[in-house]
Amino acid sequence: MAEFARILSTVVGRTVIDKTNATEKFDVHLEFTPGETTEGLDSGVRPRHSVQTADAGAGPSIAAALQEQLGLKLESTKGPVEVLVIDHVERPAEN
Repeated sequence: MAEFARILSTVVGRTVIDKTNATEKFDVHLEFTPGETTEGLDSGVRPRHSVQTADAGAGPSIAAALQEQLGLKLESTKGPVEVLVIDHVERPAEN
């Protein structure tokens, strides 16, 4: 489930945290229609694993598909996230 959360993070363009406590491995098949909440797909970023989308308007949103097809729910909350801050950049010196 941790790997699935990582893939969902890429697809939705936001951090997804696995709170299922599931440690087993699962084969997951999810069909959804890309929309406003699938920024990762719209920007050309593709997850390492295949993601199958339905024709526009033909299927549920990713949140609805997760709930209906897998029994999982995405909840928006506030929490700590890792951030990389670059405070200075210089070109390398010539040798």
